[in-house]
Amino acid sequence: MEQNMSKTVYFVMDPVEKINRKKDTTLAFMYEAFKRGYKVFTTEPRHLWIKRDLNQKAEVHALCQEINFQNDIENFELSKQNQQSMHDGQFVFMRQDPPVTIEYITSTFILDILENEGIMVINHPSQVRGANEKLTAMQFPSCAPSTVISSQKEQFRDFLADKKDIVIKPLDGMGGQGIFRIKEGDQNLDSVIETLTFNGQIQIMAQQYIPEIVDGDKRILMINGEPVPYALARVPQKGALRGNLAAGGQGVGKELSARDREICEIVGPWLKAHNIYFAGLDVIGDYLTEVNVTSPTCVRELDKIYNLNISGQLFDALEKINKLALNAFFRAETLEYYIFRNFGWSI
Repeated sequence: MEQNMSKTVYFVMDPVEKINRKKDTTLAFMYEAFKRGYKVFTTEPRHLWIKRDLNQKAEVHALCQEINFQNDIENFELSKQNQQSMHDGQFVFMRQDPPVTIEYITSTFILDILENEGIMVINHPSQVRGANEKLTAMQFPSCAPSTVISSQKEQFRDFLADKKDIVIKPLDGMGGQGIFRIKEGDQNLDSVIETLTFNGQIQIMAQQYIPEIVDGDKRILMINGEPVPYALARVPQKGALRGNLAAGGQGVGKELSARDREICEIVGPWLKAHNIYFAGLDVIGDYLTEVNVTSPTCVRELDKIYNLNISGQLFDALEKINKLALNAFFRAETLEYYIFRNFGWSI
């Protein structure tokens, strides 16, 4: 019985034509796969579709483009779009950006089919939809700051009265969008809550303000539960709140502190147990504020500052995990085939 060793990688992502060729993390992953001899295809969530005939397994298809690099990461060509089955893939990267809409959730259910067929999806689709990037931090009480999640003004008023200085943000945003700092006595509190909750219809988050944000919101990249030894501190512009690079923050490389490593040791086993192979922890001061599992970034910046190849480290880990998983899968299939041939029943 032969193992399917097709060297093909699919990337489910936002339109490749719109990426920043100088900074995009997904592009770094595609380039690394291409250098390793994989055929690399890109597709979008809206281009996934399923076919299933009576008494047959469901098949996942996509409208794809093959990407071929010309000498370096910033120069590539895309093929014409064509329909193909994704079941020949060795890896499927789920890299579309939030917000996590119903369309986003639907794509995770479609990719579940591939995962159930033994194709490695990065990150595991059930965990992507199950691990809200802001709520997940609350699973680690020794790491996360004081927090309130609600849709009602009263809880936020009480929280502000207690903490005096808080940050309010939506649960499904990215890039620093929709983040507000509110101090005691600020007359904008009710208006901010009404706007972000759509007048009490959805929950939002408030956390105690962490003064160390002036030194940067550190992004720590985790590969199969282990940290890259350097973080990218996104330092806000003078007088600004948000350090996100998309919001004008400056990226500064920093070695992990003892507290950073402590947080990684606490969160890492959880990531590994949930098949979250690539994650980004956001740390401000001594506090974990987010666990990013959808499309963590900052690979290109850290590679440049410290002469790293984080994409290579990730693929080394994925290939090792996948080889072990395939060997276990085929040992199980071989055992079932042996029992069926010799005893006439299956397990």
